[in-house]
Amino acid sequence: MSEPLEKRRKTTVQEFPIKEFPGAYKKVEIDPWKVEKLTPELREQLKANIQLCRDALIAFSATGSASGYGGHTGGAFDTVPEVVVLDTFFRGRPDKFVPIFFDEAGHRVITQYMMAAINGDLPAHELLDYRRGHFKLPGHPELGMTSGVKFSSGRLGHMWPFVNGVAMANPGKVAICLGSDGSQQEGNDAEAARLAVAKGLNVKVFIDDNDITITGPPSEYLPGYDCVKCLQGHGMDTCEVDGEDLDALFAKMRAAVITDGPSGVVVRRKMAPGINGVEATTLGHDVIPAAKAIEYLKERGYDKAADVLTKVEKAKCPKTSYLGCGAMGSMRTTVGETLVKIMAPMTPEQRKASVMAIDSDLGSSTGLAKLQKPYPEIFCHSGIMERGNFSAAAGFGMEEGKQGIFSTFAAFLEMIISEVTMARLNKSNVLCHFSHSGVDDMADNTCHFGINNMFADNGLSDDETTRLYFPCDAAQVESCLRTIYSMKGLRFLFTTRSKTPAILKEDGSPFYSPERPFIPGKDDLIREGTKGYIMAYGDALYRCLDAVETLKAEGISVGLVNKTTLNIVDEEMIQKVGKAGFLLIVEPLNTKTGLGSRFGTWLLTRGLAPKFASTGVHREGEGGLWEHAFHQKYDSESVVAKVRSMI
Repeated sequence: MSEPLEKRRKTTVQEFPIKEFPGAYKKVEIDPWKVEKLTPELREQLKANIQLCRDALIAFSATGSASGYGGHTGGAFDTVPEVVVLDTFFRGRPDKFVPIFFDEAGHRVITQYMMAAINGDLPAHELLDYRRGHFKLPGHPELGMTSGVKFSSGRLGHMWPFVNGVAMANPGKVAICLGSDGSQQEGNDAEAARLAVAKGLNVKVFIDDNDITITGPPSEYLPGYDCVKCLQGHGMDTCEVDGEDLDALFAKMRAAVITDGPSGVVVRRKMAPGINGVEATTLGHDVIPAAKAIEYLKERGYDKAADVLTKVEKAKCPKTSYLGCGAMGSMRTTVGETLVKIMAPMTPEQRKASVMAIDSDLGSSTGLAKLQKPYPEIFCHSGIMERGNFSAAAGFGMEEGKQGIFSTFAAFLEMIISEVTMARLNKSNVLCHFSHSGVDDMADNTCHFGINNMFADNGLSDDETTRLYFPCDAAQVESCLRTIYSMKGLRFLFTTRSKTPAILKEDGSPFYSPERPFIPGKDDLIREGTKGYIMAYGDALYRCLDAVETLKAEGISVGLVNKTTLNIVDEEMIQKVGKAGFLLIVEPLNTKTGLGSRFGTWLLTRGLAPKFASTGVHREGEGGLWEHAFHQKYDSESVVAKVRSMI
């Protein structure tokens, strides 16, 4: 099952359900240096292209909703007019442009897939496998994976500085960057704007300002933030335009591209314009609900496309049970729930004086938003500004008796390493929760893998206050958090996006409970064994428990250790496993930077030399949700095979 047959299943639909797409798309050529405004004929051709593309985006992105693989519809739906206009420029004057739709909002990847189909690089019916595992259509564009995709977007707000370099490498040509009001909140873009202005780079940034991010309108949670004023403040020639007024949009875009030097056009519109029940809501940020897509497609006369959505199968891992495991629970949700419980005995005045929790637009996913309603006095609803937000939490926690609470996705931990060092040097007290750690359920694929978590442990050997914790189930999360909440220093708590099952004792009772004392630095012996030991943590633990129980049924006795505290050696446990026949580290993190990369040294410096191996995340993803663990070979069947090779 380490390479499930499910990955090779092809869509049952062998033609795109909107028959006009992509054939009816008119490949219009416009030279913006010669054509000053749209003729009636050009206007109608572009309007037809815009509508066709928007219909197609709804039809195939909604398969992600129907299948459960998720996705994002609204942002790409919004920017279709800009993309269509730029496409005419690329075709009309290919000598004057770097013809790539660089996009700093990588979740709008369906734009890239749509254009790949239009340009003949990708069969249109394959778009219906959007975000499915092993079908080469991941949640962010990745160069070399999908035919017709010409760049990797990385994380939100990381593309513009890269495009500056593209412009430097292509003097005399125009480089394009599609932006958004969300991605512009990242500090990278402020730096990129300053460089573009200072060096006169021929970069054109078209920013979709729909006033919607995951947690709501930036105009409400970041009053004073304005894309136009920000760019103008950096000295960049910037204007704004109504994105649904095609003639006005064409005029502003044309003026930007024919003017030498950097230019910005802030395109104002409501999120997902014209989609009933989705327009101007946070629903538009994510994948359009299948029911809303069906309604939209039927109104547009695409009954066949609507019918296809009703027949999409839900994503389901073929492995449905794990030996030694109980009910599923959400670790990331438990973090928020536990914080609410911990703070309940405090008065509002006590909370406000001692705690500040800051959100980076992801509180609904990390669980931190659970603090917002009961304790608004401590909740800071901030924007997509991880570096600044972490440092704000650290500054609040610099004083004795105070602590900052910070949360975001584990992939973004890599962005704040310098700030972590600064917080450590300032003796700050920060409780950090990084959800979406590892790779399980990560349909956004490689750029969103949270696999370099050990980077947080970047202090010197005399650092006694930085601790990294990766529990295995919801009950252990609560026990762990209750213990570490009041500790000093930097505490990093990691959880998965996916739910994990409760770890059970051999008698079938829960191994962990909220009442069970959590001892930082102490490893737990989940199962005893005689041949050797597996050491794991996070979602790797339940997979390894299934492997251990499978081997036990075959008469092979293997022990299992849960190493929740990642950066501290349990001297008693290392002696135990170090004197065994073998030790296998299994982890959901990067094998180059994870626990396995350190544990061998810990063994050798203590004169211990068991047969040793480690396995974990070691290659780029192939999309999907549950598929990642199998692809990275830390699923239970792969663990069984690895153990057999070691005994």
